Amino acid sequence: MDPVMSTLQQLLGLPDELEKHLNAPTRTYVRDTKAMASTPVDLKEYPNSYVFILDMSGVKSNNIKVQVEDEKVLTISGERKREEEEDVKYIWMECRVGKFMRKFTLPDDCNMEAISASCEDGVLSVTVTKLPPPDPKKPKTIKVKIG
Repeated sequence: MDPVMSTLQQLLGLPDELEKHLNAPTRTYVRDTKAMASTPVDLKEYPNSYVFILDMSGVKSNNIKVQVEDEKVLTISGERKREEEEDVKYIWMECRVGKFMRKFTLPDDCNMEAISASCEDGVLSVTVTKLPPPDPKKPKTIKVKIG
């Protein structure tokens, strides 16, 4: 616990239940952690690109967001919604609904200006093009002067 909070707790005589509440993870953190853990991703590396593949069955493309944050973090998020139907009673539900999110720190060889995303047949593919490798530096010849 933070020393300031510990001192305040001692001075005010706060009960242990309040201490547990102060140290508990936020609902947003728990929700985001669950969303990240339940979104499987395949990652392929090709000579000129990286491709992230996610199963998006039942997700409309306007409910998918692909962003680059902090110049190197690829974030894929969205929400899978279940359409409400009248006079329908679910007997069995295994298809996951709700928010999803995954974050990836991209390698240095990624071209942040050349990222594309497409969704076809319920599969989202995000392609990140690689930068060309730098030209090898040629040795510089220095002329030796006499005298």
